[in-house]
Amino acid sequence: MTRNGKYIYRFGNRAMDGDGSMGSELGGKGAGLAEMTLLRIPVPPGFTISTSVCRYYLEHKSLPPGFDEELAAAVTWLEGAVGREFGGLANPLLTSVRSGAVISMPGMMDTILNVGLTRENLRGLAAQSGSLRFALDSYRRLLQMFGAIVLDVPKKKFDLVMESIRPSHAGTASAELSEAELQAVVEGFEQAIRSYAIKGFPLTAEEQLSMAINAVFASWGNERAQYYRRLNGIPDDLGTAVTVQLMVFGNADARSGTGVGFTRNPSTGENTIFGEFLVNAQGEDIVAGSRTPVPISALANSMPEIYQQLSSITRRLEQHYREVQDFEFTVEKGTLYLLQTRTAKRSALAAVRIAVEMVSEGLISREEAVARIKPASVTEITAQQLDFSLGVPEVIARGLPASPGAAVGRIALSAAAAVAAAAGRDSDPVILVSQETTADDIHGMAAAIGFLTACGGATSHAAVVARGMGKCCITAAKDIHVDSDAGLLRIRDLVFREGDWLSLDASTGRVFAGKMPLHASETEHNALHTIIGWAIEQGPITIRANADTPDDALNARTSGALGIGLCRTEHMFFSPERLPHVRTMILASSTEDRKQALSKLLPMQQDDFEELFRSMSSLPVTIRLLDPPLHEFLPSLKETEAELFLAREARDLPAIEQLELLSMRIQGLRETNPMMGHRGCRLSISYPEILEMQVRAILQAALKVAAEGFVPIPEIMVPLVASAEEMRWLRRLIDEVATEVFANHGDSIDYSVGTMIELPRAAVCAGAIAEYASFASFGTNDLTQMTFGFSRDDAGKYIDRYLEEGILKIDPFVTLDREGVGALIEMAIKQMRAVKPGIKIGVCGEHGGDPASIEFFASAGVDYVSCSPARLPVAQIAVAQARGIARGAAQSAGRMSTV
Repeated sequence: MTRNGKYIYRFGNRAMDGDGSMGSELGGKGAGLAEMTLLRIPVPPGFTISTSVCRYYLEHKSLPPGFDEELAAAVTWLEGAVGREFGGLANPLLTSVRSGAVISMPGMMDTILNVGLTRENLRGLAAQSGSLRFALDSYRRLLQMFGAIVLDVPKKKFDLVMESIRPSHAGTASAELSEAELQAVVEGFEQAIRSYAIKGFPLTAEEQLSMAINAVFASWGNERAQYYRRLNGIPDDLGTAVTVQLMVFGNADARSGTGVGFTRNPSTGENTIFGEFLVNAQGEDIVAGSRTPVPISALANSMPEIYQQLSSITRRLEQHYREVQDFEFTVEKGTLYLLQTRTAKRSALAAVRIAVEMVSEGLISREEAVARIKPASVTEITAQQLDFSLGVPEVIARGLPASPGAAVGRIALSAAAAVAAAAGRDSDPVILVSQETTADDIHGMAAAIGFLTACGGATSHAAVVARGMGKCCITAAKDIHVDSDAGLLRIRDLVFREGDWLSLDASTGRVFAGKMPLHASETEHNALHTIIGWAIEQGPITIRANADTPDDALNARTSGALGIGLCRTEHMFFSPERLPHVRTMILASSTEDRKQALSKLLPMQQDDFEELFRSMSSLPVTIRLLDPPLHEFLPSLKETEAELFLAREARDLPAIEQLELLSMRIQGLRETNPMMGHRGCRLSISYPEILEMQVRAILQAALKVAAEGFVPIPEIMVPLVASAEEMRWLRRLIDEVATEVFANHGDSIDYSVGTMIELPRAAVCAGAIAEYASFASFGTNDLTQMTFGFSRDDAGKYIDRYLEEGILKIDPFVTLDREGVGALIEMAIKQMRAVKPGIKIGVCGEHGGDPASIEFFASAGVDYVSCSPARLPVAQIAVAQARGIARGAAQSAGRMSTV
């Protein structure tokens, strides 16, 4: 049971058992209805069955003891509240039975409308409403929903009945069917249920309600709901609430209708009421996309009083919740009812704009604004756009721009086809094209990069899911016709097959044939810059960038990076003018020959470092000494042997001699496991002249730019250290070179020497290593690889299976493994701080740009994280949010200590 031993909580008609704070018990829908009732907003009365009942049902396959009695009492109360009888013949009470998860899962679970309507009270509803046609339409909706959801009758069977009644109008809306045609539809639906359902349609209202409640609870475990939870990281043990509510009928007459709306535009963030409305319809019509609705603004002309009332109520809701609301409403014979309010899903672009504007409106603080942005979604704002620089090709179709962005991919005409097409590791991107999407398509929607539908609107299933996933979507493209059985897509007189290329400009609703080029977004994102500025102010740890070139460094600084956390010097060696000198150095037979080759590389390295120091003046620049094994700078043995064969054929003696030497050296450098071989600090110990050249280039560059008025802050980082003895030996050598450089230049500059911690032994012995280091940076890529014993390059062959089977909860190369790798990091930090309390500690692996990993790093006490320049905005927002999470945890701990 839940609070006060209750399973069921009433709302409406001056009764209120719950409130908006009870989301964990009432679900989002139930909590919203309770809160709206407290705000005296017109809500049809009803009651919410707690999530605890769902959890009991899922565990025991039955409802808890005492529930049936409480349900009967709630129904009796509702009958008295509205003056109707549940199952009554003359004045029947009809209800909706809706799911309501704690965390919104749009369309993933089931809803059944018109529960309580039977053959026996059909005439009573007709007399009550004054329309037999309305009663028949309501009954056919119940038969279809109950049959498909509760009795497992295939949806196609109902579609065939509709097509048989009006074969020339397949897909005709029920509002267009005559009374006689609806009577035939009802009889056809009843026959379909008798033919295909294992259990017949229930004859009593009470049995309908019981079966509907059980079906909604069971839908928590359906395949699409489970997949959605995995996709969005929602726990499986929350369960869903069920709301049973008085039916109000948007299909009553021409003064009735149903709508879905948002208090602000969920695609752009514009501060205006946005949504859609269907006259003479029920809620599933608008969400399913079976009829194309009109904009909600059209109500200003067709139902001006309703529009004014709706605008006033929804503005109150946004002010009350201090958040954009997604609401559902019904108009029954000129009377407005709110059926739901919840925090709206929105595009990344809209989220940022809304957050900034709400701060300026005084609704929320800057901290709250930053907390509302999903870090990973920021990249959607700066995502690529279609490139029209060579002209705009023919627009083959237009639809509603339901979720902004661009997509270029191969056509898939079903969810299963999208999953199959995207399954290959080197597969092309996929665009899911369909007449309309349903909740069962969630697998295909997750696999696709964009959606195109013939039906629906800006609030249809495809649109809502696309905005939640951060994918582009065009709906209501009326010129497209999908024949998934034949694998054909027809757009006017054009015919496409599955696998053909299509391009979507979802910001304008335009569709183009073929594979169009993409380019980086050129839109000015002032709101995003504002949010990131606030995030940088709030961040508890510093964000640096991984940058190997002056251009990377300049872009990073422009994007707010507070230093370079990793400069990989080996990347500077691969340019065409340098690689020959590198190879000469590798092939050298003596130390002197090696030094001579290195002397030609030194000025090139120094030039690179000078540019880095100028770009990052007054900010730290961490330069990692040479890390990869030397064979990576040489051609493959196969390539060399092929060249040697040609040289012998041509009897080119100098070439033969050189290629034979190269072949011998390649074979001599070959390693069984190069990731654990002759690399990192081992190279510096074997060939100290390489280290000496690099250190000399770093410090001479720093001295030169300092003389120009810049403020260089060089940090020299030694890679792949495993022991304190290695670090002691190398630190001594670095300091000796520095002394020599400063003596030769008659000047000196501050520098620091640190180490990468990327081996488990280094983490275990971090305290001893710290004796010889001024800073340490965790190379989490290699540390993860070495801790798991997974080859980063080969893990893809088996890691997906581990994830599918639940052996791994996350890919440890994407999000840090806290239990193993995280434990090593925490141990190392504790040891290093015990030896040197002020030692600077950072992270420079790819995990430095992952929001979930950043939360851990902040709690572990690192001073900075470093990531690729492209992930800087993500990291900046994640770091600020980590501060909020830490503060919340501290406050919770404080409250617990007072209990």
